[in-house]
Amino acid sequence: MKVERLPLSKLTTLGVGGPAEVWTVETPEDLARATEAPYRVLGNGSNLLVADAGVPERVIALGGVFKEWDFAGWVGAGALVSTLLLKSARLGLSGLEGLHGVPAQVGGAVKMNAGTRFGEMAGALELVEIFHDGALHVYRPEELGFSYRHSALPPGSVVTRVRLRLLEAGEEAVRAKIALVDAARKGQPKKKSAGCAFKNPAGDSAGRLIDRAGLKGLAVGRAMISHEHGNFIVNLGGATAREVYALLRRVQRVLPLEVEWEIWGELGAELGEEVVA
Repeated sequence: MKVERLPLSKLTTLGVGGPAEVWTVETPEDLARATEAPYRVLGNGSNLLVADAGVPERVIALGGVFKEWDFAGWVGAGALVSTLLLKSARLGLSGLEGLHGVPAQVGGAVKMNAGTRFGEMAGALELVEIFHDGALHVYRPEELGFSYRHSALPPGSVVTRVRLRLLEAGEEAVRAKIALVDAARKGQPKKKSAGCAFKNPAGDSAGRLIDRAGLKGLAVGRAMISHEHGNFIVNLGGATAREVYALLRRVQRVLPLEVEWEIWGELGAELGEEVVA
C-alpha cells in the first residue's frame, strides 16, 4: 500500500482539485486499514469536481488485486470499463456495449450506474462484492436500488469486485453495436472534462436544452461550456474548481437541471451558495 499527498487535479479527468492524502490499496487487508478513518473513494477521476482546497479525508485509490479481472470469474472494481469493453468485443461477448465512451473504472460505474441510452452498468451485473462495516458482502443487482445514474449502495461502502452477465453474440455483432453507440456520441469534446455535467431530464436531453438556451461557449475564467456538446464543461487549461462551479450555477439559473457529477469539498461555501447535486 502506498500513501502520498497529491494534488487531485492530477488524478481527475477535469484536471482541477486541491491536495489530499491518497491511499493506494492493493489487498482487502489494505482496504480495511485505509477505511479506519474518514475516507472517499477515487475511481478513474471522471464525473467528479474537487474543490480547490482539496479534501481533508483520506482518498482511496484501487490497485493490486482490485485491478485484476477474468470474464469467467470476478472483475476487480479498479479495472477500466474501456479495457473490458475492448476485450469483450474481441471475444464476441455482449453486455458492455452501452458503456462505450464511459471513462470510468468498474467501481465508479457501479456506484453511479454509468451508461448511455444504449445501456447501463446495472444491466451487465450478475453479482456485486462490496466492502462495508469492516467486511466483504455480496449483493445481487436488484438489491442495490439501481436507477438512472444512481445506486443505493450501503453508506460508506466500497465496490471491490463484480461478476458480469455477458452473452456470446460474436465479434461482428458486438462491434456493430459499439459503432452504433459511437456514432450517437460523436461531437463530444476532446479537451479535459468530467463527462456530462447535468442529468438528462425525463424525455429530453440536457445538452439539447443548453444548446437551445444559447449557452454553448459560455465561460468563467478558463472553464467553458463546450462548443461541441452543451452538456460538457471543458478545462481550457488552468481552470479552477471555483470557476467550474460558477459555470454550473450559471446554467442552473437558466435551466432547472440537476448536476450529475459528484462534488467533493466546500465549493458551496466558497461561493456563498449551494449546488444542486
